[in-house]
Amino acid sequence: MAVPKRKTSRARRGKRRAHQGLSLPPSAVCPRCKAPKVPHRVCPSCGYYKNKAFLEEEEI
Repeated sequence: MAVPKRKTSRARRGKRRAHQGLSLPPSAVCPRCKAPKVPHRVCPSCGYYKNKAFLEEEEI
């Protein structure tokens, strides 16, 4: 079985892992209330998706 002769340095390890960084989740603008939302999901602020109400607003 192959065994490394030397310890992999932090710089070399970091170069190999450079593409594994986190990316921001996609965002879109709600056409009804102009709030940011995740694409293809119900808007959390107004409760609409494709001009249909899916979440009812709670009245206090």
